[in-house]
Amino acid sequence: MYALTISIFKWLLKYLGLPLSIIFAMYRLCKRVQNNKIRNALQGKVVVVTGASSGIGEALAHGLYENGCKVILASRRINELNRVKEDLLSKKNALTTEEPLAIELDLSNLNQLESFVNKVYEICGKIDILINNGGVSHRGSILHTKLDVDQKIMLTNYLGSVGITKAVLPRMVERKSGHIVFISSVQGLIAIPDRSAYAASKHALQAFGDCLRSEMYQHNIDVSVVSPGYVKTSVSLNALTGSGESHGVVDSSTAAGFSAEYVAMKIVDLLVNKDKELIISQFLPNLAITIRHSMPFLYFWIMARRANKTA
Repeated sequence: MYALTISIFKWLLKYLGLPLSIIFAMYRLCKRVQNNKIRNALQGKVVVVTGASSGIGEALAHGLYENGCKVILASRRINELNRVKEDLLSKKNALTTEEPLAIELDLSNLNQLESFVNKVYEICGKIDILINNGGVSHRGSILHTKLDVDQKIMLTNYLGSVGITKAVLPRMVERKSGHIVFISSVQGLIAIPDRSAYAASKHALQAFGDCLRSEMYQHNIDVSVVSPGYVKTSVSLNALTGSGESHGVVDSSTAAGFSAEYVAMKIVDLLVNKDKELIISQFLPNLAITIRHSMPFLYFWIMARRANKTA
C-alpha cells in the first residue's frame, strides 16, 4: 500500500508538477504586474479620506499609504486619527511616501468644510482624490425615531459629503483632473426596515454621485460610488437609535461581514481602474437588489414580513 501511494505521488509530480508550476508562476507574475500598476497609478497622489479614524476609512488609509499616496486623515476623533497616523509611520514602506496628515473634521459642521479644504490645499497644493467615507448609521423604526436624528444623519452622511465635494470641485475643474469617491452602501440601492434615516441618506448620496458623474465628464473628473454590504466594523455599535443614543450593539450580520481590509483593497482597485460603480456585497443583499428591481411586489412583501418580525 505504501509503495502504491509513493508511485501515485511520483506520477502526479511528474505529469502535474510542471503545469502547476507554470500556473503558479503566471499567477505571481500577474500579481506583480497588478501591484506595479497600482503603485504607478497612485504614487504621489494626495488623497483625502473622511472617516479615517476606524473601519473602512482606516483600512483605506493603510492601503493608500502603502501604495505611495500622501494620505490626509480626516475625522471628528483627532486622537484616533493620530493613532492611525502613527500606525502608518511605523510601517516599513518600500515606496517613497510623504508623511500622512491628520486634520480634525466634523462633517455635520457645514461651515467648517471649506476651511478644511483650503488648509489641505495650503499644505499640499492639490487634492487628487477625495474619498467621502465618513458617516453614521441608524437603528430604529420611523415611528419611534425623532426628527432631529433624521436631520443629524442626513447632515453628516449626505450634506457633509456634498459640502466637502463642492469645496474641492472648482480647483479640480480648473486642473481638469481629479477623482471623487462616495462610500455609499447596499442600503443606498435598497431599503430595509429600521434603517430609514441611514438608507435615505445613502439613497441621496447615490443620486448625487450619479448626477455629478454626468456633469463632471466634460471636465475629465472621475466619480465613483461604492456600495458595500455588511462589513466587520463598529458601524452598528456607533449607530444612532431613534432617541439619538448609541446603539451599542454589534449586529450579527455586521460581525459576519467582510473585513474592512478586503473592502479597502477593492476600493484601491477601483481607484486604479477608475470604475464608476462598485458593489461589494454578500449573496443575500445582491439577491435583494435584483428582486427589488425585477420583482418589486415580492421585495415589498419580504420587507413587510421582516418589519413585522422585528416589531
